[in-house]
Amino acid sequence: MAMNARSRRIPVRAQRFARILKKIRLVATDVDGVLTDGGLYYSDSGEQTKKFNVWDGLGLVLLKRAGLVTAIITMDQAPLVNVRAAKLGISEIHQGVKDKLAVLNELASKYGIELEEIAYVGDDVPDLPVLAAVGFSAAPANAREPVRKKVRYVCKAKGGEGAVREVADLILAAQGITYDGSARS
Repeated sequence: MAMNARSRRIPVRAQRFARILKKIRLVATDVDGVLTDGGLYYSDSGEQTKKFNVWDGLGLVLLKRAGLVTAIITMDQAPLVNVRAAKLGISEIHQGVKDKLAVLNELASKYGIELEEIAYVGDDVPDLPVLAAVGFSAAPANAREPVRKKVRYVCKAKGGEGAVREVADLILAAQGITYDGSARS
């Protein structure tokens, strides 16, 4: 389905980033507080669960469909993150990561891209080194204050409520990609 003329425009508050967004080739994200609401849910048997948002998931699928690399980089280690990533077709899943910037540098080298061609969405202090290094940094509306002060873009949406989709939409609009994966003329 193609985007209509109104929905494919870059929002006014993001237009100043259009030049940067056009160059993005890899989008990476944290999990807890970004792809989820940051809550940890436990079943009666003690199994941990997380709530993911379908809008965020589709945003990552649309980026991948448009030819961008998508990645998850998280300090946590949860089997259900692998399940969610597999469902979305994300092959770059890095869990239990202490140094997220090192992983991001490895991904840049692997795909032959520069850090300024990477967008990262993070929400808390462990994300700060990555957010400072990439071309486009973003945070959910409810990210911790030190992160909101350092990123280029603070989303209107909260973590787990469409923040990643918001960033995906910005990138796709800036690159002239419609939702069906074709380029706009």
